[in-house]
Amino acid sequence: MKFVDEYRDPAAARHFVRAIKSTLTRPRSIMEICGGQTHAIVKFGLDQLLPSSLTLVHGPGCPVCVTPVEMINKAIEIALQPDAILCSFGDMLRVPGSQRDLFSVKAQGGDARIVYSPLDALKIARANPNKQVVFFAVGFETTAPNNAMAVYQAKRENLENFSLLVAHVCVPPAMEAILSSLDNQVEGFLAAGHVCAVMGYREYEPIAQKYHTPIVVTGFEPLDILQGIALCIKQLEEGRAEVENPYVRAVRPDGNLAAKKILAQVFCPGPRVWRGIGEIPDSGLHLTEEYSFFDAEMRFGLAEALRANAASECISGSILRGIKKPHECPAFGVRCTPEQPLGAPMVSNEGACAAYYRYRRHATKGN
Repeated sequence: MKFVDEYRDPAAARHFVRAIKSTLTRPRSIMEICGGQTHAIVKFGLDQLLPSSLTLVHGPGCPVCVTPVEMINKAIEIALQPDAILCSFGDMLRVPGSQRDLFSVKAQGGDARIVYSPLDALKIARANPNKQVVFFAVGFETTAPNNAMAVYQAKRENLENFSLLVAHVCVPPAMEAILSSLDNQVEGFLAAGHVCAVMGYREYEPIAQKYHTPIVVTGFEPLDILQGIALCIKQLEEGRAEVENPYVRAVRPDGNLAAKKILAQVFCPGPRVWRGIGEIPDSGLHLTEEYSFFDAEMRFGLAEALRANAASECISGSILRGIKKPHECPAFGVRCTPEQPLGAPMVSNEGACAAYYRYRRHATKGN
């Protein structure tokens, strides 16, 4: 399989494992930011190849998982409006709100539709001029440029029946929140390669220096991850805290300049609530004043409404901050399954709970 097999080569994997074992001198904890990296680690059993003194901590890099219940409730409220169409990626329709999810709203007659791109939602808006069409814009810096482009296009077309329910979040402020928390266990980060492909890695350098924490830009194949771990361990053992980029086939220092330009035009930073973590200053993207007309929260009068808490039995906050692992949750695989999820990490294809349920359902504490 061209462009895949070379990143799953067993001999090269053994080389990195040997390098990690020969370098590591004491217990260490490294967090992989992205849920895609978590799934690769669990799927390929990478953590089971490594020394037991090295703990891989699963981070908050799943866009569905970190979207708070309050935003799910707002999406449900919009889908219940008789003249509205709520468009979203498929995972979001299964995430529980306070009382129900978007699929149940759809079953009851609400108009919630699965789309594969915000541009699909634009097409729906053009085809339904008598309906208000809202795209549920979730995700990190990776998906935000596409949503920014959709709003930019809607403005050019004077499309007045299109808007965004914005729940975008940014990675660097979340990393700072984790590192500055009293119960932090993270000594180094594997930064998400696709976020860095958009944003570059310059903004990670002040974080590495301020918290004396190595950050290695890492892809999603087994060798990418093992190489990232090896470089991170090497820095820790040598007392260095730098940003390294071995993922050069996809990431440039300054990222994608065109994507960053449209992001800066349409969105601006602001506070954002993360599921299970709480509000993090400047961790969200909000529509700028020039594009505020396309803000669904304002259009539907939802900005200050529908405050909510996540289900109390779900420990997603501890999992997203790397304090606990999915199988340490009493409800995991019992009262919380993909068919009957208590929280978003069990729903999303990038959720840590979904990864453990799919690949390591019968693991016991400590595995």
